[in-house]
Amino acid sequence: MSSIGIVLGFYALSGLTIGAGLLVFLSRNLLHSVIFVILAFIGMAGLFVTLSADFIAVSQILIYAGAISVLLVFAVMLTPYASRDNPNSLFAPAGILIGLGFAGLMGFVGMRVIWPQLTGSDLEAQSFTGTVRSIGSMLLGTYALPFELASVLLLAAFIGAIALVREDEA
Repeated sequence: MSSIGIVLGFYALSGLTIGAGLLVFLSRNLLHSVIFVILAFIGMAGLFVTLSADFIAVSQILIYAGAISVLLVFAVMLTPYASRDNPNSLFAPAGILIGLGFAGLMGFVGMRVIWPQLTGSDLEAQSFTGTVRSIGSMLLGTYALPFELASVLLLAAFIGAIALVREDEA
């Protein structure tokens, strides 16, 4: 994080992600909660971009903000009581418990972790190379067989899921 723009972007995306996570918890409508989860996924992808993890950022967008969010929308829409508001009797105790846990975790991290202080020359010495090329060469070279076996296994799982939910025509 050498430039001020990256630092500001990191803090803005951190605020967006934490805010979206809180809104998931505080929202009474299930569909709104799913939308806030998608926003949190996109914020996390932006955080990965600011940390120069481009492959993880693209994976976050494709897998979580794309596939998992569609799965969540279908699950909410196919639930019989999706339109009914969530009960909020446990919001206050759960919020207090989560807040205390977060404060304790931050206190523990602040006391136990030694944060390195990097100067401008240290940051310039670190060269961030793209990760997509190295991961792609590993997936299509060294790990080609396990990659193909995983794709065949996923295809079999999709066919099995479709066969399970298909209605009999008889």
